[in-house]
Amino acid sequence: MKRILLAGVAAALLFSAPAQAQQANSILNASYDIARELFASVNAAFIPAYKEQSGQDVTVDQSHAGTSRQARAIAEGLEADVVTFNQVTDIDFLVQNGFVSDDWQSEFANQASPFFSLPSFLVREGNPKGIADWDDLARDDVQVVFPNPKTSGNARYTYLAAYAYGLEAFDGDAEQTQAFVKKIFDNVPVFDTGGRAATTTFVERQIGDVLITFEAETKGIAKEFGEDQFDLVTPSVSLLAEFPVAIVDRVADARGSQELSKAYLDFLYTEEGQRIAAEHGHRVHEEAVSVEFADNFPDVRLVTVEDVFGGWDQIQEEHFASGAILDQLYGQR
Repeated sequence: MKRILLAGVAAALLFSAPAQAQQANSILNASYDIARELFASVNAAFIPAYKEQSGQDVTVDQSHAGTSRQARAIAEGLEADVVTFNQVTDIDFLVQNGFVSDDWQSEFANQASPFFSLPSFLVREGNPKGIADWDDLARDDVQVVFPNPKTSGNARYTYLAAYAYGLEAFDGDAEQTQAFVKKIFDNVPVFDTGGRAATTTFVERQIGDVLITFEAETKGIAKEFGEDQFDLVTPSVSLLAEFPVAIVDRVADARGSQELSKAYLDFLYTEEGQRIAAEHGHRVHEEAVSVEFADNFPDVRLVTVEDVFGGWDQIQEEHFASGAILDQLYGQR
């Protein structure tokens, strides 16, 4: 009888053990719309590297969409273990909803941004409209293509970069700056929901004179569809676009994937991870890799959201909140 009772207790303990005691061998990375090729390359390198280090076979699954949509999906039940986003505000949304820790930006280097980019221009071969800078986008004869800044983090950077340029051009005059940005909005024939859809509109549907997207995407488009079909144009000034990453702690704790999730995001900071990012058109922090790819990246003066707008909290309140400046300008088109 005693042996039977002990066996029963052992079985009860076995079946009541928390799920997180078992380490997960797979993770889901929820990422932004135009990062498919980048993370396909990252995953192909990470999986064998992790196998060599740990002896464990793992799987990395991907989900791609606008990061605001991804953040909402996670809050509604998408079990992403990590996020690799293109704007801080969407990770802050997950913090506010209890999915990511408050100190997420201190968990990885460079405020949890392993690489960066900037809004840049892609034009038709030969640049027939002579587009060189942001002021050209407000001309009557120019059609501009970029996604909807109400749904796309990519487009929000475009909006903020154009706004920052306007503030400089008009000596800080908000009214003139907003009129300038509204004119650019008026020149957009169609607002797609995400960056990849905007690329399709410009490249495959042949709509527009200039595509505004991350510099990394302009390089990828030219490489994929033919550098003889497009010219890359770097404006005189643009906005630093960070690509923040974080572990979705609520999901990772429940699934037992904290260790694997951290190893995955750490890999983005390794020399191999940085080289993959640079090969896909991103500017990187690792000095040796940055020097190696220096010829691929034209000089550009980058401004930051902190310097121009006072930080993301102030941007959210003044530009992106319901009824704020973006709503006013977008609603007038």
